[in-house]
Amino acid sequence: MKRLQLYLETSVWNFYFANDAPEKMDITISFFEKVKQGEYEIFISDAVISEMAKATKDKELLLLNLIEEYMPYRLVVNEQIIELAHKYISEGALPQNKMEDAIHAATATVFEMDALISWNLKHLSNLKKMEMINGINLKEGYTKRLQLITPMEVSDEDIR
Repeated sequence: MKRLQLYLETSVWNFYFANDAPEKMDITISFFEKVKQGEYEIFISDAVISEMAKATKDKELLLLNLIEEYMPYRLVVNEQIIELAHKYISEGALPQNKMEDAIHAATATVFEMDALISWNLKHLSNLKKMEMINGINLKEGYTKRLQLITPMEVSDEDIR
């Protein structure tokens, strides 16, 4: 069976170290264990690395070490992705100040990922946003439906 191809936006990497949100941290660590077992193929883009660079130096180092440990495939953000991201914003799927989130969704769309995995419940892992983004995608000729879900939803882990 083909492994799911999952685009992990920055919040997933961040929640690996979220001591202030232990339930989400536990789910995230469990999700990464499944990655280590080979259940999923994971992907990031330059946008993830750019967002990590905004963290404190200590946190950035932790995040980059985690990237090195799990070795996700790195997708290149190109003009096609930037144009689609601008459409998400101009058509109201995402706010003006959320270009990075738009780039994450556009990258996952253009590269035909099975899902975009995020803990960003306001702008990404959100049914209303998913419907809006998929509506724009369809209008733009992207026919593969993109799932925008949390690590918990892609996993078979029980919430404790």
